[in-house]
Amino acid sequence: MIIPLEQLSEETLSAIIENFVLREGTEYGSEDVSLSEKIAQVHQQLKQGTALLVYSELHETVNILPKDQFIEDSEESTEES
Repeated sequence: MIIPLEQLSEETLSAIIENFVLREGTEYGSEDVSLSEKIAQVHQQLKQGTALLVYSELHETVNILPKDQFIEDSEESTEES
């Protein structure tokens, strides 16, 4: 289930993004990206709609996924049904 960003306070959204970035790490090859830069990048992707905030009822977790991956995963789930 997609969580609309406008349903969250800015503080809650920031905490979710920071948790996601810390889980995913900040190593991007030869280019160092600071935690604050990565948080800003993910925030921008969510606002642009290229990434989505997704709640998993099965796992009772919130995650951030690239929009393309979410659509692909949704199509696979529909095909399996």
